[in-house]
Amino acid sequence: MSDSLPVIDVPPSIIKLEHPLRNFFDALRRPDPVRIVAMGSSSTAGRADVVPYPHRLEMYLRQHYAEPLPDARIDVVNRGKGGQEAPEELKRFKSDIFSENPSLVLWQIGTNAVFHRDQYKFQDVLDAIADGVNQLLKPRQRPMDVVLIDPQYVTAMLRDDKAELSERIVLEIRRIAASAKVNVFQRWALMRHWHVQNGISFEQLLDPTDRPDMLHQSDWSTLQVSQALCKAITDATMSSGWLAVGPKP
Repeated sequence: MSDSLPVIDVPPSIIKLEHPLRNFFDALRRPDPVRIVAMGSSSTAGRADVVPYPHRLEMYLRQHYAEPLPDARIDVVNRGKGGQEAPEELKRFKSDIFSENPSLVLWQIGTNAVFHRDQYKFQDVLDAIADGVNQLLKPRQRPMDVVLIDPQYVTAMLRDDKAELSERIVLEIRRIAASAKVNVFQRWALMRHWHVQNGISFEQLLDPTDRPDMLHQSDWSTLQVSQALCKAITDATMSSGWLAVGPKP
C-alpha cells in the first residue's frame, strides 16, 4: 500500500512542542535508564495488528541517540488501556506512572470523551485532565515533563453527531495545557493536514479491520505519527541545551 501513498509532509509549526523537555534532557545525561511512560487508551495500548506508538517511539528514540549517547538506555513503558478516558486513567497514576519515576509522561486523551460521549460528562473529563496535569507537575524528587496527545483525526470523530464535540475537546486540551504550561502534541492537526493538504484518504489513515467504528489508525498512520512525535521530542530536548544531533528515524 505504501507505494501508492501520496507524499506527506510534517509541518514544524504543527508538531513543535512549545516548552523544552528539560527533565528528559537531564535524564539523558544520567547513568541510569531513561523512563518514559505512555498513558492513554487504545491508541496507546494498541489493537489488532497495529504496532502501538509507544513501541515504535522507543525504537526511534534509541536510534536517534545511539551515536551521540551510546550508553543511554531509553525505555517507553506502555500504560494504555482500551476504552478508558481521563477519569479512569487518573486512578491509575500512582501505580502506572508515579511508580515508574519517569522523566517524561505522554498522556493521550480526549478520544473516548467524544466517541463514547454517552458514557462521560464532558466537563468531568476536562476536570480530570486538569487534575491529572496538576498531579504530574507536583514537586517531586525527580520532576517529569508532560506532553498531552490530542485525538486522532478520523471518520468516527467527524460524523455529524461528534464533529463539534471533537473540535471542542481539541481546543480544551490546548487551553488546559496552556494554563499549566505543558506541551501538546497536535495529532489532530497533523492528521488533518495529511488528509486535507496531502490528499491522504481516510482509507489510508484508518485501520481496515476497524469497521464499522472507523476510529483507529492504520499501521501506516501510526508509524507516521510515531516518527513525528519522535522528532517533536528530540527537537524539544535539543532546545533544552544539548546541541548534539543524532540520526533521525
